[in-house]
Amino acid sequence: MKITLWRGELHYAGVTLHTAASGAINALDTLWLQLDDAIGEVRLNISYLHGYSAKQVLQDVTRALSEWSSNDDAQTLLNRTAADAGLLAPTRMLLDMALHDLLAKRAKQSLAQWLGAAPCAASFATNQTLFWGSEAQMLQQAQGYVERGFIQLKLRTGVADIATDLARLQRLRAEFGADISLAIDVNGQWTLEQAQRAFPTLRELDLSYVEQPLAVSDDAQLGQLSTFGVPIMLDESLNSAAAIDRLIAADGALWGHLKLVKLGGIAPTLAAARHLQAAGVPFMIGQMNEGHAATAAALQLCRVLQPEYAELYGADGLTDDPVSGLHYQHGSVQVTDSYGLGVQFDATRATFLKEF
Repeated sequence: MKITLWRGELHYAGVTLHTAASGAINALDTLWLQLDDAIGEVRLNISYLHGYSAKQVLQDVTRALSEWSSNDDAQTLLNRTAADAGLLAPTRMLLDMALHDLLAKRAKQSLAQWLGAAPCAASFATNQTLFWGSEAQMLQQAQGYVERGFIQLKLRTGVADIATDLARLQRLRAEFGADISLAIDVNGQWTLEQAQRAFPTLRELDLSYVEQPLAVSDDAQLGQLSTFGVPIMLDESLNSAAAIDRLIAADGALWGHLKLVKLGGIAPTLAAARHLQAAGVPFMIGQMNEGHAATAAALQLCRVLQPEYAELYGADGLTDDPVSGLHYQHGSVQVTDSYGLGVQFDATRATFLKEF
């Protein structure tokens, strides 16, 4: 098996990523792992999510790959990756994704089929996020998404004051009415008191959910917001199996946003989702802003799990991704229903790092 690492920066056309957690992001610093004709992907400049620098992740990936033996088959390597508690979550995601793609391709199945999905469309409806910017920019982006059939919109809040956030939500609801599903992501920027003042208005606006209204350290206070009747979805809080257990213990009062990079790849995310399904807890399969490969992995999981919500907009509008294969139209993202992840990697558009 030929093992190669690649790196590159991905850029969007006409969209500036800006959240309360990340600040302005000009490019997606991305790492790809190529195993023969299979590909894995992880974004490096997301230390604001998990606390690891790009250098730390690169060192961890290099160490892990250096320990692989040419005598090990892909399934053995996948099992070992899942069991290695010493791996950083983004490292595990990269290795896990590439190995899943390789195994599904060798079986001549889509990844969804390889994971046991019932026959289903090779597409899934996704939301679109409205990042921080001027109100005019927000409305222009929202109009563009709605015209393309994307009627699930999520507003990033917490950058300005709450009054500004609420006014923008009211403007969106007034502009598009009940034709859209509207949600917000606070990225943990509100105090309990601020949230208690905001939730009556959020209820009036008929939001689909409020994502991470309080900081992770204040999760114990979330129960005081449940009486407002607005669904609360956790994101940053869900980074381990123990966190999934705590979510289930909330007995349906909280929903979950599951991301591969937080949980460490396809296998642990699938396990967490199955756990939530068994407990009757609604969840969303989502992502950071990521390229085609990582987005395709989340999409394949959606085909298996059929979650209530999906956040798969990450590859929409990228201009220089060496991976291709996803198409956004009519409110959904579609992948070529081919083997593995269903995407293709063009190494000439990436920067070579190392061959193992």
